[in-house]
Amino acid sequence: MSADETSEPEREPAEPIELEITDVIDLHSFRPNEVASVVRSYLDAAREAGLRRVRIIHGRGAGVQRLTVRTLLARDPRVRDYGDAPPDAGGWGATWAELD
Repeated sequence: MSADETSEPEREPAEPIELEITDVIDLHSFRPNEVASVVRSYLDAAREAGLRRVRIIHGRGAGVQRLTVRTLLARDPRVRDYGDAPPDAGGWGATWAELD
């Protein structure tokens, strides 16, 4: 049996789906290399939806996703302020951001 016969068939790219934009996004289902792009797109959509305060759930873990999110927020001119979510909303496993 050749390698071609055992490899999986090529898949068509997934069609984008429309999601309702809420004031919370959970990054657990995204790969680390997708986080910055996802957060940028989310901030665009949140502002367009008129949201002024959002919560980004990045998890506690080793802090890599938290650092990525916070670095992005610190550099984004649309972000007025940000910080740890309240304990009942994720604590240091989530970050709130206030948008202009």
